[in-house]
Amino acid sequence: QVQLVESGGGLVQPGGSLRLSCAASGRTFSNYALGWFRQAPGKEREFVAAINWSGTYTHYSDSVKGRFTISRANGANTVYLQMNTLKPEDTAVYYCAADRSWPMSRNGYWGQGTQVTVSS
Repeated sequence: QVQLVESGGGLVQPGGSLRLSCAASGRTFSNYALGWFRQAPGKEREFVAAINWSGTYTHYSDSVKGRFTISRANGANTVYLQMNTLKPEDTAVYYCAADRSWPMSRNGYWGQGTQVTVSS
């Protein structure tokens, strides 16, 4: 069992930045690929970014590539999502996920989500 707790969401103006954090506890953190997904009102949950167990490989959706950066600190059992140049269409609930497979699937563990709102 892996427990995931997201933090760092909030309200930001277009063009601004936020950093999301996801703290993990439970099973050995470094054995898992980690990712971020998001879900906007009335839309399906979509993939945002993922990082493999060692941090050597990352993958991003086309909509965030070049603006968002995923990283992990295995010693701190934490994964981060640095979000820059935010747009109103980035508004969503952001979920952290952990999975044993790479590329990661949606069949692993999920956090409760943190709200990100991009608005002037």
